[in-house]
Amino acid sequence: MTAADSLSVWLRVRRRADWHDAPVLRRIPPGRDGFRAWCEGPVRRRDPMRAERLLAAHALAREDAARRTPLDFAVLAGWQREVLAATEAPFRVSDAYAKGGRERYGLTPHTRADFDSCLRETTDPHIPLAARAARAYLDVAFFHPFADGNARAALLTLVHVLAREGVVLREVGPLQTTRYADDPAGAADLAALVGVLHRRGR
Repeated sequence: MTAADSLSVWLRVRRRADWHDAPVLRRIPPGRDGFRAWCEGPVRRRDPMRAERLLAAHALAREDAARRTPLDFAVLAGWQREVLAATEAPFRVSDAYAKGGRERYGLTPHTRADFDSCLRETTDPHIPLAARAARAYLDVAFFHPFADGNARAALLTLVHVLAREGVVLREVGPLQTTRYADDPAGAADLAALVGVLHRRGR
């Protein structure tokens, strides 16, 4: 039996979630960059080459943030080529699966366009920044655009959305937890967690 389409489930959850309850983030003086620290610490200890690739992708994401480059799949693919040390990072060409096959992310002729539409919403000034960053993270997780490395792409996207407005988290490790497409409370909790990590930096 084919698993339900978790991407469709996520899009329904995404529309229903009350993103406006997310905490307000404010710029703080530059300090420790949590993404870099995560790469230099646990990632490097586990796999030095993986750390170098992530740091190279992070540099691109921060440059795009500084230029306020509009976010779309093509931009993410540029970062992902660094993450995977690949010459190409195309959009997937079939359904994708995660969590041991318990979640299936369907593919239609409109999936990539829908993904780009969601990414464009990362600049919506009517949604708190913490919510936009968390929502973008989950969009990448559940659209699952790449054949490999989607969790890394999701974290890079969250970091980029924050950096575009001058916010840098001092730690990102707590963000590395399993998320489920049918969990509206979990989506809200991720936005709240971004706020918690931001307050720690203050």
